[in-house]
Amino acid sequence: MPLPGDPEDAAIDEACRDLRLPAFRERFVELAATARREQSAYKQFLLDLLQVEVTDRDVRRQQRLVRSAKFPRPKRLEDFMFEKNPNVSPEIIGELKNPSWVQEGRPLVLIGDSGTGKSHLLIGVGTAIAEAGLTVRYTTTSALVNELAEADAGRRLSSVIARYSKVDLLCLDEFGYLNLDKKGAKLLFQIFTEREECKATAVATNSPFAEWDKTFGDPRLCAAIADRITFRCTLIQSGTDSYRFQATEAGRQATTTR
Repeated sequence: MPLPGDPEDAAIDEACRDLRLPAFRERFVELAATARREQSAYKQFLLDLLQVEVTDRDVRRQQRLVRSAKFPRPKRLEDFMFEKNPNVSPEIIGELKNPSWVQEGRPLVLIGDSGTGKSHLLIGVGTAIAEAGLTVRYTTTSALVNELAEADAGRRLSSVIARYSKVDLLCLDEFGYLNLDKKGAKLLFQIFTEREECKATAVATNSPFAEWDKTFGDPRLCAAIADRITFRCTLIQSGTDSYRFQATEAGRQATTTR
């Protein structure tokens, strides 16, 4: 921040405001003092200021992309308890932080029972991809189908589908939790068709592939959706042992032994 009564600092502060350089404005007095003390060259001082601004913009862009993804709660891959779920490979999850699979339009499928960490992994992967600079959108399957149905009724379906087709990674949670009527399944199918092989989609489901026909009703439609989700996909099976239940049970036992 500018020193009180210093006209040059005040002019720099005003210029930073006009040019929208918040980090530059916040740090230039501090970095100028450091440059004088260390007798830095003018170019080095300028470079230091520019790097501060670039870093700050990168951080703010990451934060903006994470917010726009609309995750229901913060979850990071670093916080996933791999020791509680040996079915999930840390190496494979680590590879998913690299956005190359998203840029290639490849799907991700997370299959497992409730409480095995599917949503944590889905949100964590989505967060990592957003922080890598790509656009991400999280939603549940039922919420997406309802949004599409409302858009269809309001003659806005094409614009909503176009919006979802532009997102680099669509994170679709609770896939297969509720059975869809034929109209809902067809609307969802349009999303997968628009994104096929050009935009990545990640789904978390508690239903194995063999049971998807119960969700979609129409066997042909089910097969078409499964084909689009599974082609070139990364499949992660989180298993059947709920570590949420394990944690609850461990807490209960600890209470009873006191």
